[in-house]
Amino acid sequence: MHKILMVILFTSSIFTKVNTWAGKDDHIILREAASNQVKVAEVKNLKDETAVTLTGILVKHLNQEHYEFNDGTGLILLEIDDDLWKSAGIQAGDKVTAIGEVDKHRYKPTDIEVVKIEKVLD
Repeated sequence: MHKILMVILFTSSIFTKVNTWAGKDDHIILREAASNQVKVAEVKNLKDETAVTLTGILVKHLNQEHYEFNDGTGLILLEIDDDLWKSAGIQAGDKVTAIGEVDKHRYKPTDIEVVKIEKVLD
């Protein structure tokens, strides 16, 4: 009985650590960002992992999954997984709405880790 209890406690502690390390699920970010439309100029004042929605121009592809984004109030880097931008059919110069979370770093500029991106049709 004691061994079973130890296994249960050990397993639950592993899941707790994995959930803490993994951060928020995408659906939680989407829900929180729906009510948090912000401008690039405001991002620097937000806490790490704040869910946000930004609308502006995808200026250019910098490297791998990094893109420069401008909403008229400033520039910020967006980190967009290949499968997201390919399925959205977007390219540099397109107006987009990006949903993601603020990702602050110690030694490099703050960026946005995108979980959903859509082309804005005018």
